[in-house]
Amino acid sequence: MTLNFSIEYRTVWGEELTVRKDNGDILLLHTTDGIMWRGTEVVPCEEEEKAFTYRYEVHREGQCIRREVDGKHRFECKQEGTYYLDDWWEMFATKPAYLCRRNAGVAIPVFALRSAGSFGVGDFGDLKMLIEWTYKAGMHVVQILPINDTTQTGTWHDSYPYNSISIYALHPLYLDLRQLGNPKDTKLAEQLEEQRNELNRLAEIDYEKVMKGKMAYAKATFGQNGKQTLNSVGFRQFFADNAYWLTPYAAFSYLRDTYRTANFSTWTQHRTYQSNDILQLLKPGSESQTAINFYYYLQYNLHIQLKAVSQAANRCQIILKGDIPIGISRNSVEAWTEPYYFNMNGQAGAPPDAFATDGQNWGFPTYNWEVMAKDGYQWWMRRFHKMAEYFTAYRIDHILGFFRIWEIPTYATSGLLGHFSPSLPLSVNEIEHYGLKFQKDFMTHPLINEELIGSLFGQLSNEVKAHFMEHSHYDVYRMKTDFDTQRKIELYFETARGQHWDHDIKKKLMGLLNNVLFIADEQQADTFHPRIAAQNSYIYNRLSAEEKNAFDALYEDYYYQRHNQFWQDEAMKKLPILVRSTPMVACGEDLGMVPACVNWVMERLRILSLEVERMPKEYGAEFGTTQSYPRQSVCTTSSHDTSTLRGWWQEDKRLTQHYYNDVLHHMGKAPVEASTKICEEIITNHLQCESQLCILPLQDWLAISDTLRRPDVEAERINVPSDANNYWHYRMHLTIEELQKSRTLGNKLRQIISQSKR
Repeated sequence: MTLNFSIEYRTVWGEELTVRKDNGDILLLHTTDGIMWRGTEVVPCEEEEKAFTYRYEVHREGQCIRREVDGKHRFECKQEGTYYLDDWWEMFATKPAYLCRRNAGVAIPVFALRSAGSFGVGDFGDLKMLIEWTYKAGMHVVQILPINDTTQTGTWHDSYPYNSISIYALHPLYLDLRQLGNPKDTKLAEQLEEQRNELNRLAEIDYEKVMKGKMAYAKATFGQNGKQTLNSVGFRQFFADNAYWLTPYAAFSYLRDTYRTANFSTWTQHRTYQSNDILQLLKPGSESQTAINFYYYLQYNLHIQLKAVSQAANRCQIILKGDIPIGISRNSVEAWTEPYYFNMNGQAGAPPDAFATDGQNWGFPTYNWEVMAKDGYQWWMRRFHKMAEYFTAYRIDHILGFFRIWEIPTYATSGLLGHFSPSLPLSVNEIEHYGLKFQKDFMTHPLINEELIGSLFGQLSNEVKAHFMEHSHYDVYRMKTDFDTQRKIELYFETARGQHWDHDIKKKLMGLLNNVLFIADEQQADTFHPRIAAQNSYIYNRLSAEEKNAFDALYEDYYYQRHNQFWQDEAMKKLPILVRSTPMVACGEDLGMVPACVNWVMERLRILSLEVERMPKEYGAEFGTTQSYPRQSVCTTSSHDTSTLRGWWQEDKRLTQHYYNDVLHHMGKAPVEASTKICEEIITNHLQCESQLCILPLQDWLAISDTLRRPDVEAERINVPSDANNYWHYRMHLTIEELQKSRTLGNKLRQIISQSKR
């Protein structure tokens, strides 16, 4: 029996690579970009099974300069097809020993840092100070949130760190003004110093005043030494290495300031990016030159400061861990310059969970993966390489997005009306195969009848019907054309006429449009997705018992079985190339509605999973089991998206009681508040687990100190994911200098970390 199969070896390396088989045959791998190396061969099989062993070698000018010694790879074929082999990494990827140890660390956003000399917000100078404290406390990881520029509106709405306008540019918010020197204008310097002191005394960040003050300060120093800085050897090298993103970013920032909006679709000129037109803005002597040079100046100084932080971390063998958001703003430089990489008619989000029952709508455009694949995911490669200039590890925000993303149509605002993309929608025949008679008008359009209207609007029912609805048939109504999508309803309530109505009416009207069983697929005609969490809807309760059983069966198969191999294949097209393109340690945020294939992919690619005790991955469990956490993982007590450890303790008395008795194994009634002793016990349990990294929020580390923990527990929380308008203004209640002076806390941390053998 002869089987013909092809093998494609896919690698990421900086030199000439070959594959040497055990019979001596050599296959030379080729590259078109210096990053991705490939080699394909067709092997005839004369037997039912074909197997051979091989190893990778690095060649330079035809000579082998490095080869695998510790082992060989085995390939086995049993059927025809194409096989993708990317196992070279296991032998060639060597990391410093401190990256492979079990380490403890602290997580805190840069903006949340506070020092005696900062300008009302944390900056890169403060981050360097935190690294020094971390090292002295016996920790070896510092994890931060995204630090890319998010400046769109000039208001506090820009405080959301996951809505960046550039995947490369650093946020001016994090500029350490102390490193720029003092403004020569004495009066201005005094005003800014007075403002700094005022802002630094605030319990929380005043985002708008901080940005305004920092920009005034930076512009003053730019006027003094900007020309000298931009003529320096250091800047010239920085510009040469980063011009591909720096010039479009600076031009975008200038145009955003000129038009007072980052929404480039509203600009009168340059709404469509044309590189030749933008070059005119960059010409010496042009009106825009000074403004654009200012953004060069900002980015260069931010780069220098963050690079210094990175070098300080390396000297202390501290893992500096960054964060790569899954999305970009639709009003971003990349959406402007490279729109072909994105689906602008979709919105990325997340399906419902215990923390957001309507799901989440982040508003980001989704990725056009087919286009990205054509150039070997260069967009992502450049992004990862830029991160590697500063970080030794990174968190992939919502790693599930590389398998599939929750995509919501632009006419909707609720996550309930989304579906996974890419996915395999159901045909009518498939739906009916489960025993459910498909009725398109009934199942794909919102069911709005007298009973539902009355239960929602009560005495206002007639008024609501007259204004927003029109009669369809029998006791069934439909929304008028002006209100037949959630986006239209939202826009209406932003007008003067909409202000007449109570906000609760708006919420209920938008909820009516969620009342469907199936959502039509936008790409494939006559195919459908079962609406997520449809079992909680009014229309589901109108089904017969037999219909409910049939719907439940197809729902279970669709969401938990149908896509496993499909999504695994999708992830393996992208992630191997990306995570192996840099020496950084990859960590994935794998929480939420996790497909069964995710664990397999992450294990194979050595991506550390995220383990949160209160968010167990075992079906039906109340809590995760720290003793069984895998070595290849990051464990934590809480995150920026959850309440802190002390906050969680007070959220649900029933759950806390179970935890107190069943996890901590204490008798009796659980205390109302989590004492320092309880917090230390919980933290110790985490430190002693097998997870490679144990990274806890600073708030949770401070919870073991009676004198340093924050009095107001609620003030410790950073973000509420279900609140689309959350103001990210959390700040430490004490300074880093005060942390450094606390020998009691430092000694306690070193003790419990050392005892856990981290």
